[in-house]
Amino acid sequence: MIVGVGIDVVDISRFAESLGRTPELSDRLFTANEQGLGIASLAARFAAKEAIAKALGAPGNLHWHDAEVFSEASGRPIMTMRGTVLARAELLGVTSCHLSLSHDAGIASAVVVLEG
Repeated sequence: MIVGVGIDVVDISRFAESLGRTPELSDRLFTANEQGLGIASLAARFAAKEAIAKALGAPGNLHWHDAEVFSEASGRPIMTMRGTVLARAELLGVTSCHLSLSHDAGIASAVVVLEG
């Protein structure tokens, strides 16, 4: 059963400008594992964090570091949840999280499907 679906898009150059204007923003949004990536990958990961929040009903108490995106050796993205994000997912009965990321033509996007 589908518990939630979320999608988000990010203008990569605008996102880069925001990170440039506010250097501490990167520390607030991304884990240490995520921070070493290029700007397009960071924008896609930010879109993924927004998308999972939407899929979870957009409660205001979620912490950015509680959703983290990893890539398998194949390149497949995986969303890990802990803390506030995991607590909300468990409350909704989420048992599986599907994630798709893309970036092209200056836009990064993410889709999250939660199953229960």
